[in-house]
Amino acid sequence: MLNTLLASALSLALVTATADPGPANKSEPTLDQIRAAVQKYKDVKAALADGYIPDPSGMCETAAMMGKPAKLGAMGMHYFRPDLLGITAPPNPKVDGTGTYTDFHHPAVLLYEPEADGSMQLIGVENLVFEKAWKAAGHTQPPSFHGVPFDHMIDNPATKVDEAHGFMPHFDRHVWVIRDNPNGVFAQYNPNVTCKYAKPMTMPMTAAKK
Repeated sequence: MLNTLLASALSLALVTATADPGPANKSEPTLDQIRAAVQKYKDVKAALADGYIPDPSGMCETAAMMGKPAKLGAMGMHYFRPDLLGITAPPNPKVDGTGTYTDFHHPAVLLYEPEADGSMQLIGVENLVFEKAWKAAGHTQPPSFHGVPFDHMIDNPATKVDEAHGFMPHFDRHVWVIRDNPNGVFAQYNPNVTCKYAKPMTMPMTAAKK
């Protein structure tokens, strides 16, 4: 009984921590406004036409890949705008950039789930800023959205996987405005997302370290 209560409390804490408190200021869009702004990207061809490109690793990311419980689900595949992220060159050896873009009126990253018929289904959005560039711009605190700080992503050299997903240290925020997420609208992974239909990767950015 005690274990059940503790599990329920932890589950509630997770959802509460990733719930949406609403815009922190008038410059931030609501979730409905973001959802409306990205409707056209339900057609992945529209995203490609507007400059979004698929993650060159071809990776459809799951929590299990990062050594986390599989029940957390997946992120799906990332399509991003190199110009908004400030990326000007291929990974060397990791993706780096100079962008400090955080505007969710037009997210820099779109999240897609590969489908059985080979199509891509839009499921969410994301913004990402590189830590070095963010601090160089004079910021002393992580960026935030609706009052919720972005997640800090940095590789742990003691583990076999790259917790920063092949990117240099950065801050990012996922927002599940299309696919419902029982873990919360700002959770990293979504149990309602699957990578079962993703094509095999040739050289994933989060491959085990030597």
